[in-house]
Amino acid sequence: MRLFTLVFAATLLASTPAMAQYNLSAGKSAPRAVSAAPVAQSDGTVRMERIETKPTADTYGNVAGNQYDLARDGAFDGKTVAVLQFYTGETFDFHLPSAALKEKGFSVYRWSNGAPPVNELASGLEKASQLWIISGSTRLLTEEHLVVIKKFFDQGHGVYVWGDNDPYYADANAVASRLVGASMAGNLPGAKVVGLRAPGASGPGLLRDHLVTTGIEQLYEGITIATIAPGEHMQPLVFGSDGNLVTSIYEHDGKRAIIDGGFTRLYVNWDTAGTARYVKNAAAWLANAERFGTAKPTIEQTAPISDAPKVLLTDTPTPAPLQPELQAQPSQEKTIAGMWPFLAAAIATLSLLALRRARPTRVRT
Repeated sequence: MRLFTLVFAATLLASTPAMAQYNLSAGKSAPRAVSAAPVAQSDGTVRMERIETKPTADTYGNVAGNQYDLARDGAFDGKTVAVLQFYTGETFDFHLPSAALKEKGFSVYRWSNGAPPVNELASGLEKASQLWIISGSTRLLTEEHLVVIKKFFDQGHGVYVWGDNDPYYADANAVASRLVGASMAGNLPGAKVVGLRAPGASGPGLLRDHLVTTGIEQLYEGITIATIAPGEHMQPLVFGSDGNLVTSIYEHDGKRAIIDGGFTRLYVNWDTAGTARYVKNAAAWLANAERFGTAKPTIEQTAPISDAPKVLLTDTPTPAPLQPELQAQPSQEKTIAGMWPFLAAAIATLSLLALRRARPTRVRT
């Protein structure tokens, strides 16, 4: 009976919807490498003990290697990130985020410089796992577009709303207000790197040990940024170097969204602290594997969507360029996925003990 219980527990944990997609360090901002080493005891015996070490870090202090991202490479193969990109200044063509997302299996379908017809947006979203909106300074989405986006969101699909410094949040505010009651405003200088925020502390910093901040101890905030006014059920994710709320997340009733006031980090100083990992983590979280698992009918059951950008005829004026300037300065939610290495080890050990203690049963004939 004990062995059956252990095997059942192992099977249950392994079948948790997000486990197949997530790395073992999911939910740990500062993950540690775990190994076993023989340690001599005072009675002369040798015992294997658990050893934790900090993995190799990159230039900015984040652990290096895709195994410390939230999702495994290729875990979301066949899933699509739909992008409405209304700001395309400064040669911002989304190719850097697209390349990062491809590592996790996501393809990207992008409308740029204008809003597609409502029926085309609805058709495209039927084949997408999530929607990213990069706002411009002029409102382009109609009420009919917002109805389609709200329906997509209410079905549990993730939405990432990106704005930036005043006035580049016209559509961001329209969507954020409709979905989660949030908005953004203002224009603050950024161009710095922020670290993890201590529990209960105020000021700059990242939410520690959230799935989105997996493997991220330092994050570049963007150039000039807006400040988020969050709605109900929202949680702070990133506070900028001025202590303002740059990024806030929503997770309620099986729905997920991210509202962000710093879209410049998608293309300015891309190689600065944590950006590529953050983008990959955000997409993996918004895919909402905990709700949909791998059974959700998405792009793999339908005709493929092209990765090529789709440029519409309704262009908007290209705003004046921002001035990138980098001054990199070093500066909770725990999940069962983060505990998996310890649970797996315990289950394996107990299973072995149960087998050794089992005794054969004589059967009378």
